Amino acid sequence: MKEETRTEEKKESVLEGFKAFLMRGNVIDLAVAVVIGAAFTSVVNSVVKGLINPIVGAFGTKDLEKYRSCLEAPCETNAAGEVVKGIPILWGSMLSAMLTFLITAAVVYFLMVLPMSRYLARKAAKEQQVEEELTETGAEEIMLLREIRDELVARRGGSPEV
Repeated sequence: MKEETRTEEKKESVLEGFKAFLMRGNVIDLAVAVVIGAAFTSVVNSVVKGLINPIVGAFGTKDLEKYRSCLEAPCETNAAGEVVKGIPILWGSMLSAMLTFLITAAVVYFLMVLPMSRYLARKAAKEQQVEEELTETGAEEIMLLREIRDELVARRGGSPEV
């Protein structure tokens, strides 16, 4: 009978702990970030494919993926576009991935990180100002209380204790 109670308590405490874990803001924030990140990836990919690739295409081919060099010349491809002979270096796909990363990082920084850090700095400055005002008020109150104490002691005819 005791073992059943312990097992039920353990299950209950484990479930309570799991519930507390899920209800913390961090897990929910992380889930939201993953969903937004997945949606944002498609936006960035379309910017790269719809804007960056055509700009690069003005100087060469429209698809960055097709830019490559051959380490062991000459590179020969078959009808399907697969390399049959030679060792290709696909620097175009690497450039495309780097551009996608830079665009993503810039958007995240300028639209999310920078405004949030400015907001937090303003909030911290306001909190510090309120704290300083409270400290000033507290110091004034202490001085007033000391004056009252000294006046009461002087009326009694004793010396003030410090």
